Amino acid sequence: MSSLDLIEAAAGRLKGHVRETPILTSPFLDEIAGRRVLVKPECLQHTGSFKFRGAWSAISALSEADRKRGVIAYSSGNHAQGIAHAASLHGTASVIVMPSDAPQLKINNTRALGGEVVLYDRANESREDIGERLASERGLTLIRPYDEPQVIAGQGTTGLEIARQAASLGVETADVLVCCGGGGLTSGIALALERHAPGLRARPCEPEGFDDVKRSLATGHIQNNAASSGNICDAILTPQPGQITFPILKRLCGPGFSVTEEEALRAMALAFLRLKIVLEPGGAVSLASALFRSDEIKGDAVIVVASGGNTDPEVFGKALEFLT
Repeated sequence: MSSLDLIEAAAGRLKGHVRETPILTSPFLDEIAGRRVLVKPECLQHTGSFKFRGAWSAISALSEADRKRGVIAYSSGNHAQGIAHAASLHGTASVIVMPSDAPQLKINNTRALGGEVVLYDRANESREDIGERLASERGLTLIRPYDEPQVIAGQGTTGLEIARQAASLGVETADVLVCCGGGGLTSGIALALERHAPGLRARPCEPEGFDDVKRSLATGHIQNNAASSGNICDAILTPQPGQITFPILKRLCGPGFSVTEEEALRAMALAFLRLKIVLEPGGAVSLASALFRSDEIKGDAVIVVASGGNTDPEVFGKALEFLT
């Protein structure tokens, strides 16, 4: 099956199980950006992020025998919660390898959703090695967070919705700004838009200092991040783009954006004030790019995928300080 076939097949399996998130607007945000800002709040998705789409897609595509054996994933939190919840709904056991410095909310939620959490030190240990070892020892199916065709297909259903929603709003040409870690969401959206809305172009958004996708697109070759942690945008801190995702990003995406931690926090505050939604820092970098990098965007409208809202109260409190 082609990548688009996988996305459309995933859409069929996801129907009735995921939320079709709306498009939100605010004249106040339009004024800051100097154009129409159309926000797709995936923070309203089950488990608080788009990751539930890919998790359901991957688990629902497994054979009955593989589902009975259980699944394993590694994640800083959003893929973890998505896999744990989707696995529980399928009656499947899940093991999630998570960094010990992940937000406590995400660790607690993953456990509450039915996942067995295995913590590791991301500065000194490899989550990939731990995941492969446990998968082998326990006979589990490993579901990677972004370099996994069925995960990318599930995330790509976001792009199918954007294509329909943009058309209904009369938007035929626009940049689609996507919070980007390993590139699963961005590449899935780009593939869906290529067929269903060719006038819309996906563009990855990342935190400064962890902008490996932006640099990789600029050079044409995969670039690494020097550090593995040390930024509040924990949801999208990955070592480098995926081996599967990068060729898609390179072929279909426009140049990337990078924003500061303060800009991400300001975007969180504005999303709360003007759209009445809660975003986490990594889920707000796309909105920050639309608002604070407007000179790098052309056209009368920009589409923003606000990818997640699983933030600790303390971090959200820091964001709200920018409203005072």
